[in-house]
Amino acid sequence: MDVSEQILAIARNAREASRATASLTTAQKNRVLRGIARLLAEKKSLLQTENAKDVAAARGQQQPAVFIERLTLTPAVLDEMSAALEEVAQLPDPVGEVTGMWKRPNGLLVGRMRIPIGVIGMIYESRPNVTVDAAGLCLKAGNAVILRGGSEALHSNRALAALMQEVLTSEQIHPAAIQVIPTADRDAVLELLQLSDYIDVIIPRGGESLIRTVYEHSKIPVIAHCKGVCHVFIDASADPGMAATISLNAKVQRPGVCNAMETLLVHRVFAEKHLAALASALRAEGVTIRGCERTCRMVPEAEPATEEDWSTEYLDLRLSMRVVDSIDDAIDHIARYGSLHTEAIVTSDYNSSQKFLREVNSSVVLVNASTRFNDGHQLGLGAEIGISTSKLHAFGPMGLAELTTKKFIVYGEGQVRT
Repeated sequence: MDVSEQILAIARNAREASRATASLTTAQKNRVLRGIARLLAEKKSLLQTENAKDVAAARGQQQPAVFIERLTLTPAVLDEMSAALEEVAQLPDPVGEVTGMWKRPNGLLVGRMRIPIGVIGMIYESRPNVTVDAAGLCLKAGNAVILRGGSEALHSNRALAALMQEVLTSEQIHPAAIQVIPTADRDAVLELLQLSDYIDVIIPRGGESLIRTVYEHSKIPVIAHCKGVCHVFIDASADPGMAATISLNAKVQRPGVCNAMETLLVHRVFAEKHLAALASALRAEGVTIRGCERTCRMVPEAEPATEEDWSTEYLDLRLSMRVVDSIDDAIDHIARYGSLHTEAIVTSDYNSSQKFLREVNSSVVLVNASTRFNDGHQLGLGAEIGISTSKLHAFGPMGLAELTTKKFIVYGEGQVRT
């Protein structure tokens, strides 16, 4: 069987399975989630053995430390994956929820009901824990899912798929409800993107090259999870201690994730008094600063920023820094270079906070809080499949509700249209 035939078979099986997953009871779905959580603990040694093959290959390719960290299934990561599934099992089931009902003059009762999307194709990079997170969320929302992780995690993802399908089979649920594309062949992605008869939506999650490829080739609707060029703007009135705490957390707490700050914008009034101390605190944590001309004058250790720096997602302890004359300049900078992901303002001025909230239209906009809070769990969704930077259907963290759509339901008493 060549790649084209293999992917077609996977898609057909997913479509068949989706009819069954759509009608699963909440209890059935939760048993599967808890069963997968148990097997993750029971087969920890096997999973780590397979993962070690991927990690060894990545080290042989001299991948950076951040890449290795995202790839590795440590005992703690596996425990977190099990805990996440238990948490999803405890979340309310969105399928069948009626979100509104109204009565028409002719007596018809009209409402909206949440239903599964159907078959979801997810294409992502490097992090094998995403395989389980995405599978669990898609199943709880009543969908079948086709997962295509990066070639760098192929051994890990195959092992995780086998484990999840073992649980599905034991619960007498079609095993094609959760499938991992078992090949690293790049043509597999291109074949997948053509199958609009079987797949309802594609969710790409990764770097610019991946997102661009999906947009260029997909015949299926796309909900993109693009790069996170996230900004923090320190307003003139900001409390220096709060500004330092938020900036350090947004950049340093976990620099290799999409909601980490990549650009710090600082009002010139604040910068003249406090930028040197703030930059020193960042540099003490290992952050390399690339700054505008004014930044470099105030922070001699900063390297001159290039035009490319302002739109770069570093995913590392590097930071772009610009001194701006006003909140309008900060908003203009975000509009030009941002990726619609996450932006924060640090301010003591109510009017500034409201202006920032109104005029900055990224998926999450925060006042006096770290960009690291753009996360489904942190925002009360329980869990997320990723952070959508597409404004249609879903925008921001995609939890269970965002993995459903709505149909109209109508109750009548014999009405006919005249």
